[in-house]
Amino acid sequence: MLELKEVCFSVDTENGKKDILSGISLKIEDGFVAITGPNGGGKSTLAKITAGIIKPTSGKIFLDGEDITYLSVTERARKGISFAFQQPVRFKGITVNDIIRLSAGKEITVGEACDYLSKVGLCARDYIDREVNASLSGGELKRIEIASVLARGTKLSLFDEPEAGIDLWSFNNLINVFENMQETLGGSIIIISHQERILNIANKVAVISGGKLLAYGAKSDILPELLGATNASCSVLENAVKGDKR
Repeated sequence: MLELKEVCFSVDTENGKKDILSGISLKIEDGFVAITGPNGGGKSTLAKITAGIIKPTSGKIFLDGEDITYLSVTERARKGISFAFQQPVRFKGITVNDIIRLSAGKEITVGEACDYLSKVGLCARDYIDREVNASLSGGELKRIEIASVLARGTKLSLFDEPEAGIDLWSFNNLINVFENMQETLGGSIIIISHQERILNIANKVAVISGGKLLAYGAKSDILPELLGATNASCSVLENAVKGDKR
């Protein structure tokens, strides 16, 4: 279980401090959670804080009851957190097979690596020996990154806007992958997304805007108000949705 307690993050600007996150408190148990809200609301910052890429200004972060607030990215990875970037990193000279083997953290066969590629809808023989470089499309890179997350098999898998920069065909395939991930991975899956189709396959939805948690609860409680708001207005959500903010 991931728990955030009064997490805040601010940056220094020419006009003084600017709050990016303000007192976010959230408990995420096993299951599929989607975090959504307007651009600039703090979603990606929250994801990076959870992964350890940046440190909170104040507040605490717990994983299965252990305080991980000041652990590094590497230490959090060892504790069982996986993070997938909006734009996957390209590695010239490193093959897809290398990436999956490194992600697994143990010796696996080529056949086992191919199985992970098959789970994300890629023909293994066409990709296993390819370099993770500019020859791969955005959708291909996304699926390879998800295959590496599957290979890690961690207790918390975090995806920051996986739909960013990919075509409709690749997005449709990603939806199918995510629909099967909970059964395959178990643990907690958190996806930062604006896409209605991703929100619809989550168990719970959190809404973040202006650095604050406006609503958190079961999809059936959050989505009708969220999708029905004329302008996706966060003020409407704040007044009308009283989701579970545990």
